[in-house]
Amino acid sequence: INMKTNISNIRRLQTVEGHVRGVKRMMEEDAYCIDVIRQINAIQAALNKVSINILDDHLNSCLISAVRSEDQEDTERVLQEIVEVFEAATKV
Repeated sequence: INMKTNISNIRRLQTVEGHVRGVKRMMEEDAYCIDVIRQINAIQAALNKVSINILDDHLNSCLISAVRSEDQEDTERVLQEIVEVFEAATKV
């Protein structure tokens, strides 16, 4: 993973961690439901951004290496992993 992106992802995850604690506190204090949902949506958006960053790095490093490789099985494995990630992401 790109070092600059990695640092950015770690900071974003630290923010998410704080948000999750805040949502827990809101729940303990019986906060207004819509306010809680808005905070959860912000958490999900931040996690999605981290996932996108990691996927982007993966596509620009591991995938490119696998496609350029002469090992067809490795190429197929990396492509299948990406498909599986998208399949898992669409399950609710």
